[in-house]
Order: sequence, then C-alpha cells, then structure tokens
Amino acid sequence: MFKKILIANRGEIACRVIKTARKMGIATVAVHSDADAKALHVQMADEAVHIGPPPANQSYIVIDRIMEAIKATGAEAVHPGYGFLSENSKFAEALEAEGVAFVGPPKGAIEAMGDKITSKKIAAEAGVSTVPGYMGLIEDADEAVKISNQIGYPVMIKASAGGGGKGMRIAWTDDEAREGFQSSKNEAANSFGDDRIFIEKFVTQPRHIEIQVLCDKHGGGVYLGERECSIQRRNQKVIEEAPSPFLDAATRQAMGEQAVALAHAVDYASAGTVEFIVDGARNFYFLEMNTRLQVEHPVTELITGVDLVEQMIRVAAGERLAMTQDDVTLTGWAMESRLYAEDPYRGFLPSIGRLTRYRPPAERAAGPLLDTGKWQGEATAGETAVRNDTGVYEGGEISMYYDPMIAKLCTWGPDRLTAIEEMRIALDSFEVEGIGHNIPFLSAVMDHPRFVSGEITTAFIAEEYPDGFEGVAIPDEDVPRVAAACAAMHRVAEIRRTRVTGRMGNHERHVGEDWVVSFQGRDLETRISADRQGATVSVDGKSHRVESAWTPGQPLAVLQVDGTPLVLKVGKSTGGFRIRHRGADVRVFVRSPRQADLARLMPEKLPPDTSRMLLCPMPGLVVKIDVEVGQEVQEGQALCTVEAMKMENILRAERKAVVSKVNAAPGDSLAVDDVILEFE
Repeated sequence: MFKKILIANRGEIACRVIKTARKMGIATVAVHSDADAKALHVQMADEAVHIGPPPANQSYIVIDRIMEAIKATGAEAVHPGYGFLSENSKFAEALEAEGVAFVGPPKGAIEAMGDKITSKKIAAEAGVSTVPGYMGLIEDADEAVKISNQIGYPVMIKASAGGGGKGMRIAWTDDEAREGFQSSKNEAANSFGDDRIFIEKFVTQPRHIEIQVLCDKHGGGVYLGERECSIQRRNQKVIEEAPSPFLDAATRQAMGEQAVALAHAVDYASAGTVEFIVDGARNFYFLEMNTRLQVEHPVTELITGVDLVEQMIRVAAGERLAMTQDDVTLTGWAMESRLYAEDPYRGFLPSIGRLTRYRPPAERAAGPLLDTGKWQGEATAGETAVRNDTGVYEGGEISMYYDPMIAKLCTWGPDRLTAIEEMRIALDSFEVEGIGHNIPFLSAVMDHPRFVSGEITTAFIAEEYPDGFEGVAIPDEDVPRVAAACAAMHRVAEIRRTRVTGRMGNHERHVGEDWVVSFQGRDLETRISADRQGATVSVDGKSHRVESAWTPGQPLAVLQVDGTPLVLKVGKSTGGFRIRHRGADVRVFVRSPRQADLARLMPEKLPPDTSRMLLCPMPGLVVKIDVEVGQEVQEGQALCTVEAMKMENILRAERKAVVSKVNAAPGDSLAVDDVILEFE
C-alpha cells in the first residue's frame, strides 16, 4: 500500500480524500494556490505545496506544477478528486512516465470515456442505447444552427470535455442555438482548455439517473446501485438521492449490468459513473461516463457502506475488489443537498465574501458509520445519520476563482420520508452568514409536494420556479407553532431585559402574559403560562407546549413544540425577531395588545424604485456590453454578459425600454448592485 498520496485538488473533495487516507494510515500532501493558502484542506494535510496564482489555469490545472509538487514531496500516488485534472489523460500519462500511481482509471479509459463524443460512439458500438445527436465537431454558430434544425428542437449544446454543468445550454430556437453555442464554447475554453462542442436531442420529461461502478485491474467489477440526480438547475445537480424513487429492481439490474459491461469494454479500473436519461416508461439512454469520483458519491456510500475513496486507492495499488455483485446490498435511503455560495433571490447568481458564521449541524452516525466507514450491524427503524462534506470554515473566504460549493449535506434514514425529514431539520440547523447561499431554496424543495412524492424530472426547478425563487411562506399549519415559539422566546428576552435594566431594589418589572404575534399578514393573540420546564402558549385559543433551552442572543433556537422538533434561525429585529425556517425568511413582531393596535395605524415603508436600472446581481467581470445609449431593447434581449466563478451570465431586459446611460465597459470588475445600465 502507498505511504504518501498527493491530492491534486482543493476544497471539500480534497478534505474528503484526506479523511480516508488518514483512516488507512497514508500520509497526505495538499497543493494550493495563493488564494487557498489558509484553506481547510491545506490545514488538514500532512504537507502542503504552493503551486501558483489563484486562477486554476495558472495553478490547479497546470500539470507541470503538480508534477513538481510530487517530486518535491516524494508522493507515490495522486488522487485527482473531480474537476481540474481528474479526467485529463495527459496528466495520467505524465504520472505513468514518472512511475507515480494515478488513483483513477487507465489513460486509455479516460480518453475513450472522458470525451463525450468518443464515449457515445463506443457506447453505440457496444449496443448501448444513446440519445440522438450529432457527434462530430461543430465549427461555428451557423453550423450549430443547421445541425440543431436537423435534429429538431429542443437541443442540448454541450462541451465535449465538459462537466459540472459548465459549457451546457438548452436551445429551443435558432437564436438560442447561436447564442448558446458561443457561450458554451467560451465556458469550455476557460474551464477545460478545450472548446469542442457537440449537440444532441434534449429529451423532454427526463430523469437523470446514474449508476456507480467499481472495477479493478483483474477483471472484477460491480455496480453499487443508482443515484437520482434529477433536481438540477442549468444542468447543475442540486439535490441527489440514493436509491431512485422511480426505478424498479429489473430496471436497476439492467442499467447496472449495462454500465459494468461498458466499463469492461474500455478496460476500466477504478470508481466511475455511467449516466443515463430515463423516460417515464423506464427506457434508459446512455449520456456519458464520468471517469472519476462524482460529487454525489456520499449517498452511495451511505446506502452501501462502501468507502469509494478507499476502494479507488486499493485498486490503484493493484488490489483485487474484495466484493462481488452478490455482496452489494442497498440499505435505507440517503439524501444530499449541495450548499452553494449563490443568492437564490437573485437568480442563483454567485456570491463571494467571508463566512462570518459557519456552523453545520452536528454529524452523527446510525447504521452507516460517519465518514463512510463500514456498517455496524443492521440499521433499525428510527436510526438516522447526518454527514457534512465541506472544505470551508468560519472566518474563511469564498473566492471568486473557484466553484461556489460550500458543502454537501447528507442525511440517511431507513426510508425516503425519514431521510427527507432529517434533511429538513439539518438545513434548518445549518448556520451560514456573510454571503448569499441557497439553503432557503433547498429547504423549499424538501417541502415541495412534488418532490416529496418522488414525481420529479430534470425540469422540476424550471417548471416549479419559472420566475426564479422568490422565497416561500411558513406553511399555514406551522404558523401557530412558530407563533407560540416566538411568544415564548420573547418572554425569555423580556425577563432578561428586566434583570439588566428594570431592577429596582428587590423588585422586577412585571412581564406580561398577553402578546400579539404578527407575521405573514396575520395577528395571532397569545397568552403565556410559564413553568420551570417551559411554557404553555395559547394561540388564538389553542394551547401549544413549548420547551427549549434557548437564551437571548443565540442565533439558533432548537425547540420542542407539542412534542415535535422545531428549529428556527433567530436574528435581531426591532419589536421582535427575524425568523428563518423551512426556506421562509420572515420578520415576526411580538407586541402588547395596545402596541399591536397602534402598529396597525402605521403606514408601510416601500423600497426604492430600481425598475429603470440594470443592477449587477453578483460580483463579477464584465465580458461584453450588447447595447448602446439610445438603443431600444425588447423584453428578453441580451443586455450584457458578466462572468463569475467560471460561468458566463447573460443579463436580459425584463421589458421594452430605451437605454439612457451605460455605466460599465468590458473588463470592469463590479460589485453587487452596481448600476450597469439606466433606461428612460
């Protein structure tokens, strides 16, 4: 077995690999750019080597820099994680030339399957069903439009070397095909150094289901079930689960056997993923094979008890798989939510800055061990687990140079509904401040009836949130429980204030029992009767029992209301609290009956009018301005392009207008809410 491994990556996946290497007694080497000098993976590793400036194309994807780090540290093997050099055959070749083991598949398998065009041709030759498309290289936008018409709209424009949703566009018209081709080409060149593009038919009402395979160098191979990855935004996976709520045993077996056969066809050896589109009749079509570890691998680990990183390392060291297909069992259900530094209220655009507060929920194991260990006996009803794979820490910075992922939050339970409920509580308990993040959106999805039912497709987000995410309200059935909790917390805060400011001799100012809790347009009359264990709160005549150890100033309130958990993020607000719960973000007022009567007479303060301005929705770099002063623009017309976190974002006109002023130019670096354009 290896004595020292270098991880040619950063962030949470580097931390993930380090955990398993440490468990195996293997020393680790981290590499880092200037921007990552204080990153968590650098702190966790046994050694760290600086490899260059912040841009990935000057550090993390420069093969020579990685090779120098290997030589300097004497690393015997390299785990590439995902992204960066993980599917770069030239990197695998360079390692082989130096006698360094690549913790991944052979160079030939990377070349065969890592390129989407080549992999589809091989799959077709192997008898695998593939989606109709044009597998040749496309020279320009005119040819892209011609091919799109031949295939028939809608089409998917994809980067041949792409991954992680980058370099992908869906086009429904000639204009979108032309525009999408150029954007995909630019993103592919910037992210992968390869701007080749291909086009395929976009299958409507599809599910994205992938099979995890694991093969050794001795002809052994197994599949470890499937992952449902249909909850996507801009082709970027957001929520994954294992197993899929849609597959039956026969389809699972057929997909798994086909995936393993394809892996054997290219002499694959390592962990890999074969992705399929599955239609409503459970017909499945090969999309691509990812010749690396997937972001969503934890959910497979949680239902199988197999540490995929450990298996990759053992295969790279020449060991045979210690399992056969008969040894693989799927136990329980696992959910994964990807926490991104992006603002869901601004079209999910990237957010950068310092994490002023970062407190994940406590990890715990039940059934599967924490950090992908082995099963300890059988999982029993009521057992649940929480796992958080992360590469950041409180006080650290989210950089504009890399992927905006903060963490991968996973829950496990004996069944799907339990796993969902555990994810709801875990998301409510996850404290992230200082940047925009997508926790409210993830929470909203977990409560969405269509998601809970399992009736989902890759169009779920587009169909259910066609105008973007504008927040959600606390469900009507939860309003009385939240009101009771807020009234009880207000009473605790009032008692604290009387002890600090209201003491007169041995007497304290009386804290009232009657309060009006107001939020979401409702005024709820409450009466509190407190005791040493908690309080009984009457809300509009119905009693609720509230118990909690919350004290004023704590940003997280973990309560029991009527015997069931209620987790609230609590912020300061004049006359009450800012409460965040299950994706809702509301201001709650707690007033005396007299104060509530007077508050109803107060006029509402309206926000400033910015309808005649185009504001920059995230920090980024202006790539181009598409309009000029005096030009009339139409609804949906492209106004400018801003690049952030390796993604090009086209900002469009919301309505017909005339440009009166242009305040930015290509190359300008903008902050959030900087005014780019003004309109008459």
